[in-house]
Amino acid sequence: MVNTLCRTICWIPIWNKEREGVGLEHLLLTERVADSVVLAFDEEHGPFRLTYRLSWDESWRLHDAELVVATEHSTKSLSLRTDGQGQWRDGDGQSNAKLDGCVDIDIWPTPFTNSFPIRREPMAVGERRQFRMAWVSAPDLTVHPQQQAYTRLSERLYLFENLDGSGFTAQLPVDEDGIVLDYPDLFRRVIDSR
Repeated sequence: MVNTLCRTICWIPIWNKEREGVGLEHLLLTERVADSVVLAFDEEHGPFRLTYRLSWDESWRLHDAELVVATEHSTKSLSLRTDGQGQWRDGDGQSNAKLDGCVDIDIWPTPFTNSFPIRREPMAVGERRQFRMAWVSAPDLTVHPQQQAYTRLSERLYLFENLDGSGFTAQLPVDEDGIVLDYPDLFRRVIDSR
């Protein structure tokens, strides 16, 4: 895979056809850190700004996640720490047992975090693996475990399955670094500079 020492990647949200293109994610990606600002619109809460900073080791095992959401009425933050083996703590160092066994994080609304299991667990074409994710939803910044599966369909195409009973699936094309290009019906990449 190509070295991702310094990249800027931007996606626009396309999930709301009435507001298609309203919003943007601006991600600064270095070798082991992602620093992002997401401007989005939630049908229930209105516009919000999500900032997140993630750090991980050379094997794409997450260590730290710092998230802040700002809306018209409030600002919330969430801080998570993990040992990369499935043990989690909050920003105060308190254990978060409900996330036991989660190695990766999946943050809504960004396609970037889908890259963690893809990068951390290389798969052969045709191979399928299940993952227990720490799923964070903005703008509320709730976090809970969620079962997901990825199947490598071809060199740069993965099938994502949400195993929460919703039946949601998506085919995710990735670039040479395993970073999601477009997320059908949800996000479209508009900028990628190195």
